[in-house]
Amino acid sequence: MKIRLGWLAAISLCTCSAIQTASASDYPAKPITIISTSPPGGPIDVIVRPIAQRLGERLGQPVVVESHAGANGAIASADVAKAAPDGYTLLVTYLAPVAINPAMRSNLPYDSVRDFAPVTQLDSAALVMLVRPDLPIHSIGELVNYAKAHPRRLTFGTSGPGSAGHLAGTLLGEETGIALTHVPYKGAGPALTDLLGGHIDMAIIGLSGGMSYVKDGRLRAIGVTTLKRSKLLPDVPAVADTVPGFDMDSWYGILAPAHTPGPIVRKLQREISATLSEPAIEALLKSSGVEPLGSTPEEFGAKIKEEIARWAPVVRRAGLSDK
Repeated sequence: MKIRLGWLAAISLCTCSAIQTASASDYPAKPITIISTSPPGGPIDVIVRPIAQRLGERLGQPVVVESHAGANGAIASADVAKAAPDGYTLLVTYLAPVAINPAMRSNLPYDSVRDFAPVTQLDSAALVMLVRPDLPIHSIGELVNYAKAHPRRLTFGTSGPGSAGHLAGTLLGEETGIALTHVPYKGAGPALTDLLGGHIDMAIIGLSGGMSYVKDGRLRAIGVTTLKRSKLLPDVPAVADTVPGFDMDSWYGILAPAHTPGPIVRKLQREISATLSEPAIEALLKSSGVEPLGSTPEEFGAKIKEEIARWAPVVRRAGLSDK
């Protein structure tokens, strides 16, 4: 009986392996949908649609992008977490839904680690700190001095509560001992509009969003949030030049529902990575202020866990958690 059971187990394992291999070789047999956490025309949308179009050409099936925006990315994330784990429904996500929402909300309808299979991190990008040119602030050092001389009077706008910009401003305040007043908006666009109109003093947003205003002199860039300077704004120092160790990158990545077969996940990663390496896509991403990556599923999974551990205490100290 033990021998028979052993043979049955071996046959079962072989059968499962053959099915997975076949499913990967036949995949995709129909269109793939990428659910976006961003509204149509938002920064994720602008980057992921060209990638999706080229990926579809490589895979031989259309790759469609749908927006399920809202709740700081929680709506789209929950929808994909509940989707069939067959590789036909994917999520394009970023820092807030994956690493900030879990620390903010006790009733989050998904678990960032348990409910998803990491596919790849698409890119890495800096945030930029922008100020009105009429303010006597030309550097992070001058910002700190000004904020200390005018406690809580200096306002900074971001794309919303719990956004990467919000956490960057909170971290800056903690590490320099200054008190800034956060003004949340429904997206980077409205924050920039109010900054240009003189209604707020500073904005912390994705690099690509404010570059044109920096170049025409309507706004002043005083720092980028990554450890090194951005190639797009080489004359703008990193915040870390003044605040040692300050580092925050904004990124986008692709997740599949948990239990998506490994061969399908790896095929997606290979094809997405190859897409990111194509000269036209690479040039498009770099012109938008991001560096293409195409990491492995294991690397992206480790990145997610690191981000969750890093930002949870910052969220709590900022008073953003309902836990």
